[in-house]
Amino acid sequence: MEHQINLPITGMNCESCTSIITQNVKKMDGVLAVEVSLATEYAAVTFDTSTLSEEAIVNKIRDLGFDVVDEDKEDEARAEEFRRQKLQFTIGVICTLPLFLISMGRDMNMLGAWASAHWVNYLMFGLALPVQGYVAWDYYIGGFKALRNRSANMDVLVAMGSSVAFLYSLVVTIALTTSAGERFGAHVYFETAAVIVTLIKLGKLLEARAKGKINAALKKLPQLAPQTACRLKDGEEQNIPIEQVGVGDVLVVRPGESIPVDGVVRSGESAIDESVFTGESLPVDKGPGDPVTAATMNQSGMLTIKATHVGTETALSRLVQLVYTTQQSKPPIQRVADAVTNVFVPIVAAIAVVTFLAWWFLLGAGFTPAMLRLVAILVTACPCALGLATPTAVMMGTGIGAQRGILFRNGEALERAGNLTTIVLDKTGTLTEGKLKLTDILTDKDESELLQLSAAAERGSEHPIGKAVVQAAQERGLDIATPSQFKAVTGHGITAQVGESGVVIGNLSLMQQHDIQTRIFEAEAERLQTEAKNVLLGAVEVRVVGLLAVSATLKSEAQAAVAELYELGCTVTMMTGDNRVTADAIAKASRISDVMAELKPEDKAAAVKKLQAENGGLVAMVGDGINDTPALAQADIGISLGTGTDIARETAHVTLMHSDLRGLPDAIRLSRSTMRTIKQNLFWAFFYNILLIPIAAGALYPLPFVPMMFRELHPMLAAFAMAFSSVSVVLNSLRLQWREKVRF
Repeated sequence: MEHQINLPITGMNCESCTSIITQNVKKMDGVLAVEVSLATEYAAVTFDTSTLSEEAIVNKIRDLGFDVVDEDKEDEARAEEFRRQKLQFTIGVICTLPLFLISMGRDMNMLGAWASAHWVNYLMFGLALPVQGYVAWDYYIGGFKALRNRSANMDVLVAMGSSVAFLYSLVVTIALTTSAGERFGAHVYFETAAVIVTLIKLGKLLEARAKGKINAALKKLPQLAPQTACRLKDGEEQNIPIEQVGVGDVLVVRPGESIPVDGVVRSGESAIDESVFTGESLPVDKGPGDPVTAATMNQSGMLTIKATHVGTETALSRLVQLVYTTQQSKPPIQRVADAVTNVFVPIVAAIAVVTFLAWWFLLGAGFTPAMLRLVAILVTACPCALGLATPTAVMMGTGIGAQRGILFRNGEALERAGNLTTIVLDKTGTLTEGKLKLTDILTDKDESELLQLSAAAERGSEHPIGKAVVQAAQERGLDIATPSQFKAVTGHGITAQVGESGVVIGNLSLMQQHDIQTRIFEAEAERLQTEAKNVLLGAVEVRVVGLLAVSATLKSEAQAAVAELYELGCTVTMMTGDNRVTADAIAKASRISDVMAELKPEDKAAAVKKLQAENGGLVAMVGDGINDTPALAQADIGISLGTGTDIARETAHVTLMHSDLRGLPDAIRLSRSTMRTIKQNLFWAFFYNILLIPIAAGALYPLPFVPMMFRELHPMLAAFAMAFSSVSVVLNSLRLQWREKVRF
């Protein structure tokens, strides 16, 4: 049986670490897929439970040198890890600062003759030893385990760079007390070894804090739902844990309380704050029959609701799970970074060794200058920035989307949404409201009387048109009688006996069947039909008394959303199974010029395929019904609305939780901003390495007009640059929340 687990992992320092886990876990029998994210510090593993166990996967990851923490204790474990890293950094600063001051003061002749005494070298050794033995211990252990698994990561580079400087300095210190001292020179580099480790540790702390900010909003989402619920059973209220709420339970929600689970209002009216999903500050009025969502806030009235989705099936749980899954997945652009990272560390190590040998033997620079260049290359080239470039931006983009009710299924959907050229909009439930509404009443008598009589006749109807008539009467507070007789005439209307009156409600064909003259209202009926409205003629005792018009009204934001899509450079097409007259009327109101009408579900998929072939760009299909599912699957990006069917949401690549069409252009803009950030991050990560590795190797040394600090890149400066590159990538991703101003 196929099963997926999400494992919180600690101990990953760079993208090479994720590659080590991915490659080794993939080799296990029964593993079907592995996604490891440095930014989220999670591994998503899909495996066959008949072949492999979760315990075996966890043990394998631990054997690789990383730790898998208990998901229930993840926050505690990560907080403890951060405290440990902070303590290491603090000790590093306490030891490194005096070490650095002594070394620099001695080199600049600011400390007097005592600073040149041999015992000062031992003092510096004593200060550097805790840094190597405690602060850098993680890098040594991580590097050893990586090499044991025939891999190489950031730990290997840091351990090699700092240990070379430290061990060389130790040899010089010991040699200076013997006759062999002159062979090595008098200078030691304990401060270099210590500063490298401490600066990199500082970079990791800043990086961890920034990543924590990226994830903070998402981690708060599950906490928004209440932990208890008030269940109404046998007329009594019972406070129970949220885990005990089942589908079908009736719950009481008072003003000021959060909705505990997804459900439908049974009684009561209230204003619901749905900003947790939509970002919309204005509350939404809810009454009997309206859906409510877990974690939204009941503001004004007491409600009783019937639970429809509980536990992991609520919209909140699905939202959180989907965002985590998206953050684990990698957009196609990440493949470039992965391909480079897989070979990066071995290549850099080789470059460092070749540089060392070239400067020592071929150029005759001596052992010490050659060693410093080797250390500078090793420290400069840590692939942290490359590993963080894509996942931090994806985390930020999906986090912003989740807060605004825009859910991307995976990283590929996030990337492709920004490249859409054609948007296909289904009519019913997408451009128009999902429910029919009464829009017009024409009669030579009293409007309320006609509506009251029609609602009584339609009371037994299950047809959406009949329900719209009944709802309109209820909203006006009219008393609705129960018909003594009722008959539905499929495709035409209904006949009923209301009190002593025989009532016929339906289309022109039904009136003709009953020999009812309708000439007085035919012109108005034709006019209303051209406005995409369903016209019902009403007759009492074989005499027509008026007409009712029902339609699915255009969403208030539809026209503005379509205009924004055009501004973004997209072509917009409307697709519907309705007749041409209705389709043209809705398209005209929406200001959509391209219309496809009278399409069956399979025709919609074929039409999307044709658009893909003709336009050459990426095509999105936006729909919410079962009949839209084939087209959603065919499209390059399927987009469903939160009010849509489960199968539509499952098929779609993007879901708009708030069902507001303005989320479409927002999703495209968010995708484009995220991809722009990823490209910026990758550019700077690549540029940083491409620029600094040659400088560290001495490429600028022959140029006298270049400042000496760049001609001979000191390992301490290299360590600062490496730490800065990682932090800058994370901070650039954080800028998304200020750059991307989404409307809701």
